[in-house]
Amino acid sequence: MSWRLGKYGLAAVALLALLSASSAVRAGMIPTQVSVLPDSGKWRWTYAVVVTTDVQVNPGDSFTVYDFAGLVGGTVVTPVDWTVATNPTSSPPLGTNPSDDPAHMNLTFTYNGANPIVGQQGLGNFWALSDYSTVGSGDFTSTSHRQVDGRIENNITATDVPVTEEPPPPNDTPEPASLALFGLALPLVGAYRLWKRKKSAA
Repeated sequence: MSWRLGKYGLAAVALLALLSASSAVRAGMIPTQVSVLPDSGKWRWTYAVVVTTDVQVNPGDSFTVYDFAGLVGGTVVTPVDWTVATNPTSSPPLGTNPSDDPAHMNLTFTYNGANPIVGQQGLGNFWALSDYSTVGSGDFTSTSHRQVDGRIENNITATDVPVTEEPPPPNDTPEPASLALFGLALPLVGAYRLWKRKKSAA
């Protein structure tokens, strides 16, 4: 009898773990892949975004990529039925707390289609040009809706963003003034050594 209770207990634990895992998976819109390719002397950053199971994207729902450094103005491209706004700061969705540096632009993509996007599927590729190819970590937030009851679903996750490239390492070549001082010192060192040698020989 105790073996049977233990077996059911394990099944209950497994069921709870499965339920909690499935609720963690329901996250709204998330970036699944980010690619960086050269484009016209700049760098094209492409975000492949999907909507997860049990979530739908209603007209007016949006997602934001924070701190996109080096944004080249007028280069953001969206799939059909999406628009973009670029701002140095953004109002984050309730319950999220993204890092938001006003020195870099945020990209906010808003869905304006006539019908909701329902169920797990790709939303398409969203891209923009940056002056930088160096990959850093930034925040990604989204607002969507739950299919079961229509409640708002906000989420935050990490994504790749361009960051300002590190300055070049300092030049190890001596400055001209240093070279001139070094040149003046060499004859003095030579004269001192010659004087010392003569003094010791005497």
